[in-house]
Amino acid sequence: MIKSELVQRIAAANPHLYHRDVERIVNVIFDEIVDALSRGDRVELRGFGAFTVKHRAARQGRNPRTGSTVSVAEKFVPFFKTGKELRDRLNHKETGKTQH
Repeated sequence: MIKSELVQRIAAANPHLYHRDVERIVNVIFDEIVDALSRGDRVELRGFGAFTVKHRAARQGRNPRTGSTVSVAEKFVPFFKTGKELRDRLNHKETGKTQH
């Protein structure tokens, strides 16, 4: 699902809200998550999961096309860990059904 599909589904489920307001709400939520991660904070959405930032140290990598060694700079990457409720719903543990 892409962001525009998310906005459409939320707008369809809430006909009393204008589409532009739903889009603004979704953008504000995503912006807040990005801002928190850029500060090094952890973002937890209960039942869904947690976003954190992991540090990747500088290292020597390899160009797969030429095989030559290249330096890869240190960087920070977002990391997502699913919550128990999301994992259980994906695996249909509450109903005993198998996934399609």
